[in-house]
Amino acid sequence: MTELVLIRHGETDMNRELRFQGQVDVSLNAVGHAQARRLADRLAGEPADAVVVSDLLRACQTAAPISGGLAIPYVTDAGLREQAFGRVDGMRVEDIQREHPQAWAGWLRFDEDFAMPDGESTRAFHARVMAFLQRLVAAHPQQTVVVVTHGGVLDMIYRTARSLGLSGPRQSEIPNAGLNRIRVRDGAMEIITWADTRHLADLPPQPVYDQRKFVSEDGKSRAV
Repeated sequence: MTELVLIRHGETDMNRELRFQGQVDVSLNAVGHAQARRLADRLAGEPADAVVVSDLLRACQTAAPISGGLAIPYVTDAGLREQAFGRVDGMRVEDIQREHPQAWAGWLRFDEDFAMPDGESTRAFHARVMAFLQRLVAAHPQQTVVVVTHGGVLDMIYRTARSLGLSGPRQSEIPNAGLNRIRVRDGAMEIITWADTRHLADLPPQPVYDQRKFVSEDGKSRAV
């Protein structure tokens, strides 16, 4: 069995602006750095054997104080990067609607085989994330690994652990700097805790991008 402590990076200005952040390499904002310090305090003294991190800056900046507190150098892996959104990486919803209306209409279908122009489909993204997890678990049997990554990666893991399909809007809360713990045994994932933000209680409220608001009550996609 391998236990994974899964963390979404701290807040960035692009998060605050509800942009499609994707693989744009941006830094944490002041709140994000505060969240990272809170995570380090929360995890200090916990048993851990490794810290593995997306190679994008916002994840590395989140991992740095955690790594220091645990006295475990972190290593990066591009397999943990956020989903690539191609031409719309870094764009706001309203800008995508105006500049790429056909791509936005495709996105609203939440179909696993859809990809933004020059981007990565959800199916391909999921395959990348699961391949990374297989490598990670194989390398760390009977160990606890802290993993700092992105919201989309955690969505792929949550869907797999809950046996949910890849199509349809996100069904789980994935806050910045939240703690999520899972166990992996013989390829099966068990969620222990999800979206634990007790360590962030007195920090500013987080921006929330809720994909479900783009779906009407009859289950059909809609623009807002």
